[in-house]
Amino acid sequence: MSALDTFEKMLAAGKDSAMLRYSLGNEYLKAGRPSDAAAHLEAATRHDPGYSAAWKLLGKAWAEAGATQAALDAYTRGIAVAEGKGDIQAAKEMKVFAKRLEKQLSGSA
Repeated sequence: MSALDTFEKMLAAGKDSAMLRYSLGNEYLKAGRPSDAAAHLEAATRHDPGYSAAWKLLGKAWAEAGATQAALDAYTRGIAVAEGKGDIQAAKEMKVFAKRLEKQLSGSA
């Protein structure tokens, strides 16, 4: 049984949590299904709006799905969350990703 199957069974059993949704999102990204990943990562951020790693992965999922503005929005929110809790490294990484997306959106990539 794959990790994805295991996590889906846990969710179906009612064990919904930010960590489980993050794990599902990560596994869906690995499987090349970024839109499915984004749905679970959005749920993770609803469970725990302060989960900076989930915001970072959500931005990545939306970027891989081709939803540039949604990715930028996720990174922007994630940067604020990360800075608010002193997670400087995550904030720095998201700023780099956000800057790249801003360039794409402005057409100067």
